[in-house]
Amino acid sequence: MKYRHNRKRRMIRVGFLVLSIIFIAGVVLFTIKGITKKEVVKSPEQVLKSYMNCICQKNYSEMYEMITNESKETIEKEDFVKRNSAIYEGIEAKNINIKIIDYEEESLTVKYNTAFDTVAGKVDFKNEVAFLEQDDQYKMVWSNSVIYPGLTEDDKVRVSVIQAQRGQILDRNGRMLAGKGVASSVGIIPGKLENRKKSIVRIAKLLGIKPEDIEKELTAKWVKEDSFVPIKKIAKVKELDLLALDPDETIVEEQKRQEKLLKISGVMISDVEVREYPLKDEAAHLVGYVQNVTAEDLEKHAGEGYTNASVIGKTGLEGVYEKELKGENGCKIYIADSEGKEKEQLAYKIVKDGKDIKLTIDADLQAQLYKNFKSDKSCSIAMNPFTGEVLAMVSTPSYDTNAFIMGMSKKQWDRLNKDKKQPLYNRFRQVWCPGSTFKPVIAAIGLQSEAFTGTDNFGNEGHSWQKDKTWGTYHVTTLHTYSPVILKNALIYSDNIYFAKAALKIGTEEMERSLSMLGFHSSIPFEIMMAESKFSNNKHIQSEVGLADTGYGQGQVLVNPLHLACIYTSFCNDGNVLKPYLLYKENAKAEQWISEAFSKSVSQEVLEGIKSVVNDSHGTGYAIHRKDMILAGKTGTAEIKESKSDTTGTELGWFAVMTPDKKNKKPILIVSMVEDVKGIGGSGYVVKKDKAVLDKWFGKN
Repeated sequence: MKYRHNRKRRMIRVGFLVLSIIFIAGVVLFTIKGITKKEVVKSPEQVLKSYMNCICQKNYSEMYEMITNESKETIEKEDFVKRNSAIYEGIEAKNINIKIIDYEEESLTVKYNTAFDTVAGKVDFKNEVAFLEQDDQYKMVWSNSVIYPGLTEDDKVRVSVIQAQRGQILDRNGRMLAGKGVASSVGIIPGKLENRKKSIVRIAKLLGIKPEDIEKELTAKWVKEDSFVPIKKIAKVKELDLLALDPDETIVEEQKRQEKLLKISGVMISDVEVREYPLKDEAAHLVGYVQNVTAEDLEKHAGEGYTNASVIGKTGLEGVYEKELKGENGCKIYIADSEGKEKEQLAYKIVKDGKDIKLTIDADLQAQLYKNFKSDKSCSIAMNPFTGEVLAMVSTPSYDTNAFIMGMSKKQWDRLNKDKKQPLYNRFRQVWCPGSTFKPVIAAIGLQSEAFTGTDNFGNEGHSWQKDKTWGTYHVTTLHTYSPVILKNALIYSDNIYFAKAALKIGTEEMERSLSMLGFHSSIPFEIMMAESKFSNNKHIQSEVGLADTGYGQGQVLVNPLHLACIYTSFCNDGNVLKPYLLYKENAKAEQWISEAFSKSVSQEVLEGIKSVVNDSHGTGYAIHRKDMILAGKTGTAEIKESKSDTTGTELGWFAVMTPDKKNKKPILIVSMVEDVKGIGGSGYVVKKDKAVLDKWFGKN
């Protein structure tokens, strides 16, 4: 009996203990659950901030999960995502900042201030939003007014871009080289197009495009039966051009083409504003052109204000001064009602038109140089030798930059690319073997280094010479013999042997040092990037023969025409090499690129020598001399061949000419180079061309 009684008591104790443990565990679990709930559930303020952070992350689906069930009944998830993404991404909202102003705990309403940057500037507004507790969380009572106070379901947030006017490129006299022009836009009204397939083939043939390209435009989503669908821009035919006594043949042909187009039902031709290049091929390589931005351009220039409707400078000065020319688009963000009327403006950015760029270029001189050399593979640089102003930069043959604006056909593009004369190739940016135009440079280096004097007689060697038998079969040749063999005469007769000897007297070390000091193997300080001149392929003259060849502008010497022109400025500026520039200055002043490259006496002695080249009847440049003024210059013919024994190579013809007198009212320095002059007069061919240019510049002699 006693055992059973004790056992019963033990069972009661165990039961009591189990119940106690269960009770305690329940209390603990309840407490933990309460604590967890308190820690996990975000306050309305926190939910609001999380919601706004999702906008920056473009996580609109997660935003949808933060709104109340009742709110979800008013808008489907897909529509919610579409609405929010279209607005926030359309206005390019970023740097969103939320500041809580007040929180009413009883109504669970948060008052706050929102500020963020947009494509049109800063948007800043006060707002409030209510919350409900659902599913153990605080959910936002959402409506369109959360996006912006007063915004309704039927309202749209619009972005209106005001395109900045691109700045003009002007010559020194204010003549337009690039700017606003008018073209004709050929378009089709689909609903008026008869015999569609046949008509499209006809239109395509007249415009030089493919019928499928026209079909693609006509089947775009936005196109309606009464829409004007632009197909191609073409040149506008002006009545004054047609009324001229002797109208240009191409203008007459263009007029006939447009008349044929207008006879096709549904075709319309209207005026459209375009970028225009009045000098056309006369300044193509200098001015360059713009084109519509590509996806790659938009990615590369993200954040710089470009849109799908923008143009961007692709080549020439259009590219160099892109930042200044393009300006900044204006922009307006506003709320429009269901009828499209503006209800409220949210942000506005004032349009800033691009700046006009005025150049030192003289359009008439540019055109004249092009006209005289247009049938050649050539380049010309013209400068003011006393200020460094670049007056013209011409590369021939060329192309009409307006063709890129109108939309070049594949046939036109292929013709340009396959042309053996390479019209797209910019020759004035390249380096070329300078031939005898390099001799005044060698003369100045020799005199400056005191390797010889101007009166040293180098001896008459006849028409062929080599230093000694170590040169093997190689000889330096010259065309004329004369006496005495001194510097002035050597320049007049352009004696290769004299300057080969001069180079040897200067020596390799001094030659490399002097040419490096003159800017060889270095960039030219100029707005347009030019190829670097060089005296050898690896910055060192490799042999004695190579040094001798350098003396008369052969061997491995390659010079940029602008660089050569700059060095020539030292001969009329007391030995200072001037810096070239293109941006016009009202009071032009020379800026030195290389100060005291040569002494005053050395520069004057070389100048007297190159004056004789033009004014002495034996001089190679005598054909250009004038009775009304003194000119100075140097001719050059450079042999381009595979080896020293090659007799099939071609020749480059050079001429550098300038007005050395500072009192001249129209100072000028021209450096011209023409390829393939062998058999047509060599450098004399170039002299003749430049003579016609100077006759136009100064008036006939």
